[in-house]
Amino acid sequence: MDPFMAAAIDEAQKGLAEGGIPIGSVLVIDGRIAGRGHNRRIQKNSTILHAEMDCIENSGRLRSRDYSHATLYSTLSPCDMCGGAVLLYKIRTVIIGENKTFQGPENYLKSRGVKLVVLNSPECMQLMEQFIAKQPELWAEDIGM
Repeated sequence: MDPFMAAAIDEAQKGLAEGGIPIGSVLVIDGRIAGRGHNRRIQKNSTILHAEMDCIENSGRLRSRDYSHATLYSTLSPCDMCGGAVLLYKIRTVIIGENKTFQGPENYLKSRGVKLVVLNSPECMQLMEQFIAKQPELWAEDIGM
């Protein structure tokens, strides 16, 4: 398995262990992890701390040129909000663990020049399917349903 996706899965598992939603993300620049995060909406009573937002926040202030050659790894397809952050910071590549349980605005991101790679990871799918079955109300809240 790709070590960066493995790191994102580790983040997702941390979130689940904390009582949150099991989605994880890492930002990779020049072959190293610049930031990592996981969905912490429940833990922090936040409206916006999706995994990708937490990851980007934890990356600290970066130069715009750093983002232009960064790759964002996420265990789940990014939502509209997180996709917007990808566009805002001009992140060129997003590696997605899975998009079966949820698919964000992937076609729109592609139309704006973002390269998407969907891995269809059984581990990522299993994390989400089990969580959604056990906590459907939290999942619905997380995706704005």
